[in-house]
Amino acid sequence: MQTLNCKGALIDLSVPKVMGIINATPDSFYDGGKTVTLKEILRQAEGMLNEGAAFLDIGGYSSRPGADDVSETEELQRVLPAVEAIIKEFPEAIISVDSFRSKVAKSAIEAGAAIVNDISGGTKDIEMLSAVSKLKVPFIAMHMRGTPQTMSQLTEYTNITRDVLAYFSERLAAARAAGIDDIIADPGFGFAKTRAQSFELLNNLELFKHLEVPYLIGVSRKSMIYKTIETTADNALNGTTALHAIALLKGASILRVHDVQEAVECVSLLQAMQTNP
Repeated sequence: MQTLNCKGALIDLSVPKVMGIINATPDSFYDGGKTVTLKEILRQAEGMLNEGAAFLDIGGYSSRPGADDVSETEELQRVLPAVEAIIKEFPEAIISVDSFRSKVAKSAIEAGAAIVNDISGGTKDIEMLSAVSKLKVPFIAMHMRGTPQTMSQLTEYTNITRDVLAYFSERLAAARAAGIDDIIADPGFGFAKTRAQSFELLNNLELFKHLEVPYLIGVSRKSMIYKTIETTADNALNGTTALHAIALLKGASILRVHDVQEAVECVSLLQAMQTNP
């Protein structure tokens, strides 16, 4: 049974969980600017928790392709008040901090967050793995190349699935060597990957079981969906749900989403199918 130790509570991942996205940024690709005030952040957090989110993922640095760089100071100013406000209002909430900077991660955990979600898998800040180990929290390692500013030009692979799995073999070994117990792999759909490569990864997703760690899927309203069906991020919920169902059938443990209720319903329906063959 796969579990995560979050603030002393063991979260059972034998039934997949949903992570709600809260972007404390003005420029995220889908909901940028919608949750930059604490009032709006608390409203969104309450809604997601009521809809069944097991985790809330808070980020203050937009990782959309071509996003502007944000200073560490500004990222802290966006993230810490959000974490503190949510923990004060909803003490039982399990918050993930979405950052590749060890200082932001450490400060957010000290403010009440319980998980570190690093888009670079610990490669952008050499202090990250040791910091997470000392904090004794779960670590989400994502696959990407370059930075949000450069990743769109870094999509050459020998074999996308094999190359991403090799990356995780190295990252998991590094994380374990640093003393991190709970590790989650995120294939990084859309990060330094073409649409075709993202779909190839999704098609081969069951191979990630060989890593023997839970894997998180982040496809919510991304361009691999809306460009394929020739619509916009605003109209990509149905496509998102379709890919969530596929990811769950292929063993995903966590869905990172903008729309919690629909993802929770997707999990419930797949569970019903699998327990009543």
